[in-house]
Amino acid sequence: MSTLFDSFIAPPCLEQITTLYVDEHLLLINKPSGLLSLSGKNPQNLDSVHYRLVQDYPGCTLVHRLDFGTSGLMVVARNKAINAALCHQFSRRAVLKRYTALLCGHLPQDEGVIDAAIAKDPALFPLMSICPIQGKPARSRYRVMERTCYQLDNGTQLPITRVELIPETGRTHQLRIHCQQLGHPILGCDLYGGQMLPGTELVPRLMLHASELHLTHPVSNAPLDIHQPAPF
Repeated sequence: MSTLFDSFIAPPCLEQITTLYVDEHLLLINKPSGLLSLSGKNPQNLDSVHYRLVQDYPGCTLVHRLDFGTSGLMVVARNKAINAALCHQFSRRAVLKRYTALLCGHLPQDEGVIDAAIAKDPALFPLMSICPIQGKPARSRYRVMERTCYQLDNGTQLPITRVELIPETGRTHQLRIHCQQLGHPILGCDLYGGQMLPGTELVPRLMLHASELHLTHPVSNAPLDIHQPAPF
């Protein structure tokens, strides 16, 4: 199973990480699409968010991750004590995350909830699967922002829906598989159907962006409310 994961070689990411906030305890950054959060076991995948940041901030650790293709906001701890405090906020669901996504097709409902347990499936690795028996509870909310079309380079118009997604739990691939379960996968998603578009070329990236992060500073207890508009 690990051999399959290690065989993935990430193409070079030329975009830079943007630091939005920094103090002696933590950083808030904007991750570009196409950059791993952590360097994998494959030595060819050395470049990552952590690898880049540790050059300037020795001892920093990631509190959470974003998928390779997902862009947007991440909080990074500068020491182990801050990491533990921030992880505690995430584990008790005291951190609010909002994402912006482009979904394939036009959603009929303006808002809704996806409540579907997610499980690891060794037979489908690296995919996750919906499994009400063996899966862990997973819940996401969505709200339609706009119904429009996405134009490919060849002039093809694809109906899409821009949505705000709020994960209430933090399972692997949760938003991607929940949108597939909704019948409207995220545009550009290679794992859950967003690139299965007959007669069209692939879109340039996964259209998923972590656009808001709301948490409490673990030392000052001040609210940290960070917004970063989607680049698409």
